[in-house]
Amino acid sequence: MTQTGDPMTKRHVREKRPTAAKGGLFLIALIVLVGLLVLVALTQRSSEAPFIPQAAPDALQVSVLAIELSETLTLEESFSGLVVARRTSRLGFPAGGRVINVDVDIGDRVSAGQPLGRLDTRNLQAQLAAAEASMAEARANYRLSRTVVDRQTKLFERGHVAQQRVDEATAQASAAAARIEAASAQADALKVAIDLSVIRAPFSGMVTDRMIDEGAIAVPGAPILELVETSKLEARIGLPAENAADLEKGQIVELISDRGPVAAKLRSTTGVVDQTQRTVMAIFDIKMPETVNTGAIVRLSLDRTVDERGVWLPVSALTEAARGLWSVYVAVPEAGGWTAQPQLVEIVQTEGQRVFVRGTVRDGDKIIIDGLGRLVPGQPVSPVETRSTLAIAHENEG
Repeated sequence: MTQTGDPMTKRHVREKRPTAAKGGLFLIALIVLVGLLVLVALTQRSSEAPFIPQAAPDALQVSVLAIELSETLTLEESFSGLVVARRTSRLGFPAGGRVINVDVDIGDRVSAGQPLGRLDTRNLQAQLAAAEASMAEARANYRLSRTVVDRQTKLFERGHVAQQRVDEATAQASAAAARIEAASAQADALKVAIDLSVIRAPFSGMVTDRMIDEGAIAVPGAPILELVETSKLEARIGLPAENAADLEKGQIVELISDRGPVAAKLRSTTGVVDQTQRTVMAIFDIKMPETVNTGAIVRLSLDRTVDERGVWLPVSALTEAARGLWSVYVAVPEAGGWTAQPQLVEIVQTEGQRVFVRGTVRDGDKIIIDGLGRLVPGQPVSPVETRSTLAIAHENEG
């Protein structure tokens, strides 16, 4: 059987089916469209924000110090010493005996010649009475012997006695005179012993120690009291030989004690270097002893100049830098204004509220001395000059 149909209908059906080529073109167009959309989105996201103009920061007003470097550094060195009494005596009895009285105690002030203590002298008084009786007896015998001599001399002149009788009477008179001298010497010795049984102050001062009380037996020569001459004090200070050589005898210096300044005059220096301390002892007389106590520690300040290039700055001009270093901010001219720039420095000497530093700073630099906590490198500043370096250098002097 032969198949028949309308040829036009068959052709129309074939044209409605999509071909592979058309599908590929459509896919490519879709990919291109998606890519364009993605590109537009990325372009909009990465576009820069609109520029907003900002005003320049205002310059910070700061106090500055126009520095002048020094070629030397004067160091103030302090040396300590001790205030002692010029005379200190440990008093005792030259002979032993029982102590019957101690008239003073620790802290008492005494005058020269004042009795301080006594021994029991009843035995010495008895011996003195016996010596005085012997002396009286010797004097009586001497008078009698002189009478005999006179009588024998007259009899000899008349020829009634021999010369021997005169000589014997004269010898007896001489022996009586010798017995008077012996008794007198013994009495004087006992009087001295009685006098030495009383301790008297050899100078005016203060009792600083008492080693014995009433009723005790004093050993000959053993100290029972210590007396210090508080009216004449001296300070003994060990100094390096070069410092001691710079001082002149009679020079007035100011010592510092815990009670304040003390005026003193250099009396002498030993000139001998102590092998242990490597110092020379300097002796200063305290001009007003009432301004310091015995045993007080005093300090003497002396200046020493060394070669060191740097400048004195107030402590407020320093700020900590990295790795334990220090820096200062310098006001540097820049583009018609000033900016703060840090410079490293090294601390050489510190005295109170000032420091001596060396580093990269130069003569004429304007060092910022306040408000460092508000500064950063490159900060615009408006410098105002205040003190001079000379004023800083002498801030702590006097």
